[in-house]
Amino acid sequence: MSKVTANKVKPGELELKEKVVAINRVVKTTKGGRAFSFSALVVVGNESGVVGHGLGKAKEVQEAITKGIEDAKKNLIKVPIMHGTIPHDQLTKSGAAKVLLKPASLGTGVIAGGSMRAVLESAGITDVLTKNLGSANPHNVVKATIKALATLREPVGVAKTRNVSLKKVFHG
Repeated sequence: MSKVTANKVKPGELELKEKVVAINRVVKTTKGGRAFSFSALVVVGNESGVVGHGLGKAKEVQEAITKGIEDAKKNLIKVPIMHGTIPHDQLTKSGAAKVLLKPASLGTGVIAGGSMRAVLESAGITDVLTKNLGSANPHNVVKATIKALATLREPVGVAKTRNVSLKKVFHG
């Protein structure tokens, strides 16, 4: 899996809000009985263009969530947001999960399923159309959504790269 590192963010002075996406109870059977542990998938974001995800594992639920939050703070990315939506369509895959993100007009809202919605709302995107085309496994859906947001490009940057005007980027 290729990691996008171009738009990494340091968690320094950011006011991050966390959302627990999924909690798994894992049971290991030993000769002494059953041993329970928990894993928590957490998404953090400042609701204005910065988002990250993390996985925490521990013997207690609260400890797993705390570890997940710490892990998420290490994996923050910057997301380009234009007028509350994303700049262009994006189709990405992680594992068996395939995610399609489309920009939406003002007032549409976040049209997305559970784990995808948590990522998009944490990023601060208010209007977007999405479709989960593959597996509904929350771990892979979150990874695919973060990957899609990380590979989005700002129109200004595209115009500079191509040496054309911003108007030409939007209208071909």
